[in-house]
Amino acid sequence: MHEISCIDCPSPNHDARAPGSRIELLIVHYTGMPTADGARARLCDAAAKVSSHYLIDEAGQVFQLVAEDRRAWHAGAGGWRGQGDVNSRSIGIELVNPGHEHGYRPFPPAQMGAFVTLARGILTRHPIDTQGVLGHSDVAPARKTDPGELFDWRGLATDGIGLWPDLAAKPAPGPAGLTLGATGDAVRELQSKLAAYGYEILIDGIYDNDTMLVVSAFQRHFRPWRVDGQTDGETLSYLDKLLKIKG
Repeated sequence: MHEISCIDCPSPNHDARAPGSRIELLIVHYTGMPTADGARARLCDAAAKVSSHYLIDEAGQVFQLVAEDRRAWHAGAGGWRGQGDVNSRSIGIELVNPGHEHGYRPFPPAQMGAFVTLARGILTRHPIDTQGVLGHSDVAPARKTDPGELFDWRGLATDGIGLWPDLAAKPAPGPAGLTLGATGDAVRELQSKLAAYGYEILIDGIYDNDTMLVVSAFQRHFRPWRVDGQTDGETLSYLDKLLKIKG
């Protein structure tokens, strides 16, 4: 039911998963390169030392680059739920899209349809919960912004893939309550909530640049219509809703 036709396009860029690791995350990327051919070539270039398990082009064609039982080199440094080595714990899917540096654009319906079918199959094969379907920016907020604010996380959650914080009434954005330079208990509480959801963040009560980047990653996934790194009432409402769903 969840099978999808894949073209084998083997990449040499993989190794064994860490002993004792289990696949509990599905990480979504965009390629961030001008062309699909260039992206596929790079993911299969031994010199690049980067890969993913799957690549989906904008027409919806799926390429399998690395077997699911192997560790593809797609996430790099980062963490989630207090653990690192994201590559050992995840399946990585790259979506062809030029990204923010080369003309970021919406992901076409054919591409998203192929993603849904592929993701459903992955979720039946591995113990990945709804909180474990993430963007690259969620696990590496200081380095990455993909798949970005145009990726349809809400639509995927409707299809049973990932999580979305639907509220009975959309809260008013209001002025920014917490922003760069703020300190104190309110900042510490925010950091604690982000960590409780899964983000890697230092809980020190200081709204520094690292905290701002984590908030931006959260917004890019769950409040994509305004990504500013500032924590207003709207951002907090979505975070609180997610923690209730998770709990």
